[in-house]
Amino acid sequence: MRPKFYTYLTVVLFLLLGVFQAQAQDQQVSGTVSDETGYPLPGVTILLKGTTRGTTSDLDGKYSISAPSTGVLVFSFIGYDPKEVTVGNQTTINVSLNPDLSDLEEVIVVGYGTAKKSQLTGAISSVGNKEIQELPITDARQALQGRAAGVDVTQPGSKPGSAPQVRIRGRRSFNASNEPLYVVDGIPIVGGLDDINPQDITSMEVLKDASATAIYGSRGANGVVLITTKRGTKGKTVVSLDSYYGINEELGRIEVFDGPAFAEYKRESRRATGNYPEGPATPEADANIFEPIELESLAMGRSTDYIGGLLRTGAIQSHQIGVSGGSDKTTFFVSANYFNDKGVVINQDFSRYTFRVNIDHQINDKFKIGTSTLVSYSERNGEDFNPLGGALQENPLGKPFDEEGNLIFLPTSDGLRTNPFAEVVPGAQVDLTKRYRIFNSIYANWQIAEGLTFRFVFGPDFNIARSGRFTGSQTNARRGGAATGSVNERFRFNYTLENILTYTKKFKQDHNINITALQSIQKDNFEQTTVSVLGIPAESQLFHRLGDASQITGANTNLVQWALMSFMGRVNYDYKNKLLLTGTVRADGSSRFGENNRYGVFPSVAVGWNLSEEAFLKNSSSVDQLKLRVSYGSIGNQAINPYQTQALLGRTTYAFDNTPAFGYRPNSIGNPDLRWETSTTFNTGVDFALWKGRVIGALEYYVTNTSDLLAPQPLPNSTGFGGFITNIGETQNRGIELTLSTLNVEKGDFTWSTDLIFTRNREEIISLPNGDDIAAGRFIGRPLTVFYDLKKVGIWQLSEADVANSFGDVPGEIKVEDFNGDGRINADDRQFLGSAVPDFSIGMTNRFAYKGFDFNFFIFGRFGSMIRSAFHDNFNTLFGRYNNLAVNYWTPNNPTNDYPRPNQNQERPKYNTSMSYFSGTFVKVRNINFGYTFSQEAVKKIGLQSLRVYSSIQQPFIFSEYRTKHKGIDPEVFIDGEQGVEGGVVNANISPAVTQFTFGINAKF
Repeated sequence: MRPKFYTYLTVVLFLLLGVFQAQAQDQQVSGTVSDETGYPLPGVTILLKGTTRGTTSDLDGKYSISAPSTGVLVFSFIGYDPKEVTVGNQTTINVSLNPDLSDLEEVIVVGYGTAKKSQLTGAISSVGNKEIQELPITDARQALQGRAAGVDVTQPGSKPGSAPQVRIRGRRSFNASNEPLYVVDGIPIVGGLDDINPQDITSMEVLKDASATAIYGSRGANGVVLITTKRGTKGKTVVSLDSYYGINEELGRIEVFDGPAFAEYKRESRRATGNYPEGPATPEADANIFEPIELESLAMGRSTDYIGGLLRTGAIQSHQIGVSGGSDKTTFFVSANYFNDKGVVINQDFSRYTFRVNIDHQINDKFKIGTSTLVSYSERNGEDFNPLGGALQENPLGKPFDEEGNLIFLPTSDGLRTNPFAEVVPGAQVDLTKRYRIFNSIYANWQIAEGLTFRFVFGPDFNIARSGRFTGSQTNARRGGAATGSVNERFRFNYTLENILTYTKKFKQDHNINITALQSIQKDNFEQTTVSVLGIPAESQLFHRLGDASQITGANTNLVQWALMSFMGRVNYDYKNKLLLTGTVRADGSSRFGENNRYGVFPSVAVGWNLSEEAFLKNSSSVDQLKLRVSYGSIGNQAINPYQTQALLGRTTYAFDNTPAFGYRPNSIGNPDLRWETSTTFNTGVDFALWKGRVIGALEYYVTNTSDLLAPQPLPNSTGFGGFITNIGETQNRGIELTLSTLNVEKGDFTWSTDLIFTRNREEIISLPNGDDIAAGRFIGRPLTVFYDLKKVGIWQLSEADVANSFGDVPGEIKVEDFNGDGRINADDRQFLGSAVPDFSIGMTNRFAYKGFDFNFFIFGRFGSMIRSAFHDNFNTLFGRYNNLAVNYWTPNNPTNDYPRPNQNQERPKYNTSMSYFSGTFVKVRNINFGYTFSQEAVKKIGLQSLRVYSSIQQPFIFSEYRTKHKGIDPEVFIDGEQGVEGGVVNANISPAVTQFTFGINAKF
């Protein structure tokens, strides 16, 4: 017995000695794993090749592992190419991983869940944190422009706090909203995205076809944008600082006549009517048409630049502190941000303060809870204020200030034109909006059984806003009259409550099924109070004591409520990851419709075939992925104002026995048969990845038919009503989309990659109940909105006097096309000139990296659209009273075909609107960014984990015929009218385009 014991003991000691000897030959290796820009990567797997020995990087990207000098460490992470490093005599190995563009296992948020990119059957575009952070933006939607195929984003001008307009795959509806649904951390949002800090966002997914959007039913009719904010990960607590500051400068301005040019323009307007002699100007002739102050300015060479006096150098800044980390049980992300955008127009600025707390807690192996909470406060000045229109018309020969520098309210004797500088005197015009927002997404997960999960989500959203408006006596609006003031207070409480059941099961190793069932309710309560007054006794009171005013001109309160009840079922199935099937049915019940049509049912189905999983492509050296997709489904739209199905009353006045009294009368016609607007979409697409991920992309083709359009139907005036909302007509959108990413060069430490987006959409009206509706501007076979007007073909010349006379015109006036050839010009000669809808748009981003340096630039272009420039209409009257755009006008000695002859007897040129249509095609360099990431050795010396500094230029160039040929500024316009701006129109309410220079820092502690 004893010999056996010693034998076993000897064997054990021998084995232990071998282990100790092996350990003595190993060495401890540590380091940091980062991405291509130098940011630490948490969760990277580090394995000793050929063994099971391994570890993972922590939240700071740090790792430590024991390995022999002959060993090889393999670093791998989802979304990045693996890298192998021989240990040798190194004890510190820092590794930078490059993105694997062909990684098909990337997880994409699809709504009520996630899916691997390789298993998607719907049309989805994704914009990540990198693209969002590349631009210093106010609103997250701005990051989608040119970055997501099929998404048209427009941001006219530079007014601080203004929101971009987003249209996904064109417009479908005349009257119902064409705005997509935004879902933040699983909660459909109603109060807008203005309060969301873009730096808190980790990804944005755009759902475009019926298969992807049908799970949101009626709310997904115009596409869905899923926004996911940052969350914590377990590991060491990390503090991050992200800060930038920049200046804004006007990118050109609308040119008007200076003093001498205005004088000659005024003379020419009199020559046209025989009130000024032909030939050179003379002091005697000038004395008959110019007032003394104008003559004084001419003699002194004085010319006032009113526009320049209303502009300034703007500034933009953002400063954010973020803290993230967690344990095995609880993870957290906390951030605080201050953002300020001071516009280039005086009295226009926007400030926002946000605080976010995202917490996830694993109670046990069955239960998990969490919350996303946003608290926001913002102030916006000048939302409805822009003094540039008045400045464009002001006589440059006037005298704006006296010898002591005091402002002169009337620079000339023209009582309709006051001094534009009076508009920006402190306290003269106040337009301030304050917003308070608390937005929550609270969830609880219960793992009922293996594969079966229940999720409860509650999303309360509180939104309070107060807009105050004050207009003082010494402004153009009041012209010495009593001051006015108003207050508009809004309170909105919206909540979403959802119950989601998910079941996942794998059968016989080849069959995977995922079933999702949803019950959801959303309610909205919107209250509004407005008060407006005249005769504020002390202008210093502004709008804060409206009760002291001499007259109340308006007072009203309002309550609007609506609710949406929904049920949804979705089934995802795949066979060996080759054949994919998704089926969805959603039923929505909306309070906006009458009992006859309250519920709508919207089904969709999609199939996918991963050809790259088939034997004939499985081992291809050039094809990494090739997947075909087809989907078909219907989605409803209920985005109309509540109470359209009901007949409503309106207050009226009448005399009762010669005594004034108030009463009520029918104000609208209800339509209890109003039904859902329905869009049916066919989509086919192909996803591909080639040559080990050097080329990846997707190509889509779609057709969407929308029927039962919700739109107003006009009625004869004899009925006493202008019209009522009903279901009329049909529209169609069809288009092609291409998303392409290429890794062009990867050599040593140098990489160059390109992202390209191409979008082409054709929208047209298919049918209308009574054919073309000229009064509403709707024409079968045309886009939803078009420019339908007379076509300017030139200016009548002296040699064409007889022909001009036959049309009732004279040389120097606008010549328009006699479209129907009847020898006269009237409304029948109007024709289709174009539309604000572009033929196609392109976005391209190029990224370069070399060691610690990174450089990228982003170009966006829109082609084939038409715009109407209200500048060339409202500020191009050419009648010699107000200042005018500095245009090349016709004279007998300057026989141009550009613009007509000034004429003091015409307040506007004949056929003046024909002068305002221009090509809307443009190419913009949206962003140029250059940065440097310091090495780990350098940042450790100053106590940091990582440090990157950068500088960027936003919109340094706009290439457009509207700018170079017609002296406009920015041809980018809203397609639909909103925010006080008409669709397709450039006007004075839009602040000038700007170039922005920013400097920033990203640091982690």
